[in-house]
Amino acid sequence: MTPKEDRIAGLLLAAGGGRRLGGRPKALLEHRGRTLVEHAVASLRTAGCERVHVVLGASAAAVRERADLSGCVLVDNPDWAGGMGSSLRAGLGSLAGTGAPAALVLLVDQPGIGPEAVARVLAAYEDEATLVSAAYDGVRGHPVLFGAGHWAGVAAAATGDRGARDYLKAHENAIALVECGDVAQPYDIDTQADLARLE
Repeated sequence: MTPKEDRIAGLLLAAGGGRRLGGRPKALLEHRGRTLVEHAVASLRTAGCERVHVVLGASAAAVRERADLSGCVLVDNPDWAGGMGSSLRAGLGSLAGTGAPAALVLLVDQPGIGPEAVARVLAAYEDEATLVSAAYDGVRGHPVLFGAGHWAGVAAAATGDRGARDYLKAHENAIALVECGDVAQPYDIDTQADLARLE
C-alpha cells in the first residue's frame, strides 16, 4: 500500500434504528461473538484503513457503552431517523480537514462483506477523483470509495434513505467496478427473517 492509500479513511454508517427489527439498533446485533459494529470496524482495519470514523445515531449511548470502538472517531448524527443520507453527510463532514484523500464507505448491516472485499476496493484507489464500487456478478454494491474530490457533491445529493445512490447514478461512467462476488455476500440485515444469517 502506498502512503497515500494508508491515509484513506474508513467510514462506517452505523446509525440505523432497525425499524423493521422491532427497534433493535443494527450496530448492536451479534455476529460471530461480537457486535455488528465491531465486526465492520475490524473489516475496515484489517483491510488497511487506519483511520475509521463511525457514524452513530439510534441508541448511540448504548453502542458507545457496549461496543469496543477504541481508536475510532465517533460521529453523532442527531438526524439519523431521516435516513442514510444524513449519516453519509455527517460522516463526510467529520473527515473535512483530516487530509484523507478518500473515504471508503461500509454499512454496518452487511456482515457478509469482510476485509477481502474492502481491500480490493481500496486497492483500486488512484487519486482524489477516484470513484470505486464493489460489484457482485457485475451489479454495483458496497463498499464504495469516494475520492475527496467527490465529497461535496455526494453530500449535496445525499437525502433521505438514498445515501449516495443519486450521485453514483449521475456519475456512472466514472465508477470503477471491482468484482467481489467470490469473496463477499452483499446481503442486508433488515428484517426478522434476515437475523437467521447471523451466526
